Amino acid sequence: MSAPKNQAAWLKKAGTPLEVSDAPLPTAGPGEIVVKNAAIAINPLDCHMQDQGVFVQQWPAIFGCDVAGEVYEAGPDVQGFKKGDRVIGHAINLVTGRPQDGAFALYTVIPADKAAILPDAISFQDGVVVSFAVEAAVCALSVKEPGIAMPGVSTPALGLPYPSLDAMPSSGKTLVVYGGSSSVGSMTTQLATAAGIHVIAISGAHNFDFSKRCGAAQVFDHKDPPVIKKVIKAIGKSGGEFVGIFDAIATPETYANDLAILSKLGGGHLACVHPPPTEVPANVRAGMIFAVNDVATPVYKNYVTPALQAGKLRCLPPPTVVGKGLEHINEALKKSRAGVSATKLVVTL
Repeated sequence: MSAPKNQAAWLKKAGTPLEVSDAPLPTAGPGEIVVKNAAIAINPLDCHMQDQGVFVQQWPAIFGCDVAGEVYEAGPDVQGFKKGDRVIGHAINLVTGRPQDGAFALYTVIPADKAAILPDAISFQDGVVVSFAVEAAVCALSVKEPGIAMPGVSTPALGLPYPSLDAMPSSGKTLVVYGGSSSVGSMTTQLATAAGIHVIAISGAHNFDFSKRCGAAQVFDHKDPPVIKKVIKAIGKSGGEFVGIFDAIATPETYANDLAILSKLGGGHLACVHPPPTEVPANVRAGMIFAVNDVATPVYKNYVTPALQAGKLRCLPPPTVVGKGLEHINEALKKSRAGVSATKLVVTL
């Protein structure tokens, strides 16, 4: 039987549209699986990679972070995955630079410890929204030691517990999630809540119900002029230890509000999805999450699949399918760049 043909959406140079053409069929090395992709998802990081070539280590490049599909091949030492298994996975081209590790292709190499079995009851287009957001959320919540994500940028160190399948008693800790309706913000809310953490979310007023579905105890409107006062009051009423803010939006405007909240509460951690503000008070420990970290391995291995099966982990935000076929990725990237709310853009294959 002849080998299948692989194709990919290649980036030839920064600031240009992706071009669909043939690509080598990847093989699974030690600790790896090859996934025949049925759906891929778009993340804001992908727009930065296309626009500026950030993280691209060799040209032409294949990038993209989220895949869902079937295992085509499992590496020689891989346990827990076999050919034909339905999986979701986090592609890590931004770290390795290898084209075969990018999601925007028919076949992608995924580290086995960044993949999870997708229950039969969940479609590929629903499941594909999970993986990258899970790892980013775990990196925001569970990194214990400040490290170096990129030269000169320290990572946050909230050091909060992992999510649990059991009903968790309150940990006595309160976390603010700014951008509660974003993909990473909503996943952080889900995982924090599953670790017994009291989450106060900030989002658009039209997304209050969505943030509460993710587990937020209270949600405040980011456009409400007294939002800072209201959040500070809610933190005080929660009775828990305030551990800090996870900012999934990370703009000058949100940073100003973050620092205003932290200054009133005596400081704390500020974890951000972009480089943190340059000037912060001595009692604020600000850092940027880097969403590839072995700290996420136990969550993929022990939590994601049973939590999806039990309905404890939801495929949120829900997907918006832009089209079918690699040629629709450019359109999906354009839509992502224009901004989306409480949804994740998906291309099926």
